[in-house]
Amino acid sequence: MRKIFLCVLGALIISGCTSPKYNYTPKTESFSEPSIGTVNTAYVGDSLVSQGVKITLDGIRVTSPANVSMAYTITPGDFKKIGEDAGKEFYQPFGTQAGGVDKAALADMWQAIMVKNDGKQTLCVITIFSAAVCESGMPFKKVEMSTASDAAFQQTLLYNGRVGNKINIGYREASSNMARPAFNNDVEYDLSESKVIGYKGARIEIIEATNQSIKYKVLSNFR
Repeated sequence: MRKIFLCVLGALIISGCTSPKYNYTPKTESFSEPSIGTVNTAYVGDSLVSQGVKITLDGIRVTSPANVSMAYTITPGDFKKIGEDAGKEFYQPFGTQAGGVDKAALADMWQAIMVKNDGKQTLCVITIFSAAVCESGMPFKKVEMSTASDAAFQQTLLYNGRVGNKINIGYREASSNMARPAFNNDVEYDLSESKVIGYKGARIEIIEATNQSIKYKVLSNFR
C-alpha cells in the first residue's frame, strides 16, 4: 500500500497544480410553442400551447467507470460544467443521475473533475490541494442538460377531452421543474357558443374536437 501511495503522489506532482474555475453561466432562453398561426393536432393529455423559460447547461456523461491512475475512479453518471480556462473545462456531479469519484484509501479528497480539450478523451481529478491527476482514453461524452432554477417557469394548456358540446382544458404552471398546484385549473368551454377559447391570454380556434383528439389553430400564446 505504501508503494501505491508513493506512485499516486508521484502522479500528482507530475500532473501539476490546477484550481477549478467557476465562470460558466448556463443558457437561459424563452420558448413559445406551437408557433402562432399554425394548425396542430393533439390528443387527450397532450399540450395545446406551452410557454416559459428554459435553462440548459453543458455537461458530460461518463458512460462506464473511468480509472484515473491508481488513485481515483470516476463513476458513471452526469456532471455539470462549472467553468473553463485555457483549453480546460471543469465539472461537478449533477442531477438524479449524477456521477461521482471513488478514491483510494490514502488518496486526497477531490473537489472537481476536469476535461482537457486535447482530442484524447482526457479526464482529470482535481484534488482539494489543486493537484490534477489525468488519464486519456476515458469513456465520456459531452451532453446538454436541463437544470432547475428559480428562473425556470412554464405555462401549459392541456386537452382533457370532449363531452357533448363541451371540451375540458387544463391549465398548469411549473416553476423550477416543480408543479405549482395552487395555480392549476380545469375549465370547460361550450363550443356551441364559440369556436375560439382563451385562458390567460392564450387563444386557440377549435377546428375539430372529439373525446380522443383535437385539431386547432393557435391565435396567441400566454401574455
